[in-house]
Amino acid sequence: MKSVTVKRLKGRVVIFGWLCVVFLMWQEASFILADVVKDKMASRTLPYLHQIIANLVVRGSLIFPHAGQTLSRALAGFLLGAAAGFALALVMSVAGIVERMLFPYLLASQMIPILGLAPILAGIIGNIAQTRLFIAAFITFFPVAVNTLAGFKSVEPEKLALMYSLAANKYTVYRKLMAPAALPFLFSGLKIAAPMAITAAILVDTLGGASGLGYLITYSLYGGFPIMVFWSTVLLSAVLGILSYQVIAAVEKIAMPYKYGGE
Repeated sequence: MKSVTVKRLKGRVVIFGWLCVVFLMWQEASFILADVVKDKMASRTLPYLHQIIANLVVRGSLIFPHAGQTLSRALAGFLLGAAAGFALALVMSVAGIVERMLFPYLLASQMIPILGLAPILAGIIGNIAQTRLFIAAFITFFPVAVNTLAGFKSVEPEKLALMYSLAANKYTVYRKLMAPAALPFLFSGLKIAAPMAITAAILVDTLGGASGLGYLITYSLYGGFPIMVFWSTVLLSAVLGILSYQVIAAVEKIAMPYKYGGE
């Protein structure tokens, strides 16, 4: 237990160290651009990071409500996509013919660039809110389905043979053997998908509507808001993506304490 705690503490120290390095490098680059090169566009091209953070605090009443709306849309799409991905992985695991039929199409679907798919769907659906939900679910669906299916396939044949030799039915096999084996793989897929769902929601926000972080980014670039709103929104978007990963990681530790030394 103590060694695990020390290891986690060291990990946090390393992360803090890297954050400090990024902060200092950003500040140095901004200083060179503004005070050495004397670039008149430095305040737009690469403003000081502390100015961006200060602007985020000052304009929080503008930015944070939009962030909440983007998060709610991303969460709804993430949950829908995760449920659909897990369900399809389960079906493909139970019925191999379904996997052979559908898996090539799943791979092909990921060849479609989201930048191209989003406006097409927005035009077909005609509802930007539903488009946001669909794109976030679409982004989440694939990594969850593929990773969960890999988890089901990771079970050793000997363990399956033992379960069936004890007259266990499929429900019991999946509940007591297959699902626990797939759980780490499922969380791997969720940790990949969570930041991507937020990115997808922001992307669709840029296509239209009057709310969301993508809306702020678009209108800041075109002069509707000060340029610092753009930088603050981009910074907040990055932080939200990191936090979404950390939330899934925290849920994983609760669901599988044995993987983390019983913590």
